[in-house]
Amino acid sequence: MSTASAVRGDRMRRALAGAVAIALAGVALPAASASAAPGPTMGSTVPARPRFPAVEDLYDPGVLARHAFVDRAFTPRVAPSMSARSAGAKLRLLTEDRTTELVLVLARTADADGRTWLRVRTPGRPNGSVGWVPGDVLGTMRRVATWVQVDLRRTTLTLVRSGTVVLRVRVGVGKPGSPTPTGEFYVRNELSGRTLGAIYGPVAFGLSAHSDVLTDWPGGGVVGIHGTDRPDLLPGAVSHGCIRLRNADVLRLARLLPIGTPVTIR
Repeated sequence: MSTASAVRGDRMRRALAGAVAIALAGVALPAASASAAPGPTMGSTVPARPRFPAVEDLYDPGVLARHAFVDRAFTPRVAPSMSARSAGAKLRLLTEDRTTELVLVLARTADADGRTWLRVRTPGRPNGSVGWVPGDVLGTMRRVATWVQVDLRRTTLTLVRSGTVVLRVRVGVGKPGSPTPTGEFYVRNELSGRTLGAIYGPVAFGLSAHSDVLTDWPGGGVVGIHGTDRPDLLPGAVSHGCIRLRNADVLRLARLLPIGTPVTIR
């Protein structure tokens, strides 16, 4: 064989070897990729996505809000867990007026064990406290479509029901030295009759709000919405923190306002 023929033969052998290597590499690569990231096999189960959000919002004031009576004393938690630290004061079965205690329900979730937890707005200090309680601490949830809005600057109380204003009246609010607290609250109870005394008029609604300054008052300074024996002072900043209505107006309110109604004071 000539030198030129030997060179051509060597080149052909090297080219053929290279082509075989490339072909083998092309076969091997998909197998390696499949091994690194296996997909579902025949008959395997793909985990289903949760059908509901982790936390379900239950609060839409003036459209649909929920409350529930307290069935069992319990200290709310900052998170839906028995091991979480406490949030606010311990819930008790009765209010300061010896009526059944209730809370406003804001949201619902479940823990890893499937136990239902409810996020609630609670009475007592600090004002506007919220926390989580197990579902079995409370009774059946009840619905309301009402919402009270109190404007301290304009000295007005507005009642909204199902998104519509159904009552607006002028009111008396706290004096500068004993201001009406602002924030998000709710109606805890309704009291009426001669036991109230003339200064409270024919009807009084106890709120979850408490005075920020009159802590030594009976009941710890619970703020309420009630009538008055001094209609000549209304409207204006005239009270110790409560919201005063003329008696005719508070009677109109009583026909429209269920307990458990959210109350916004601003």
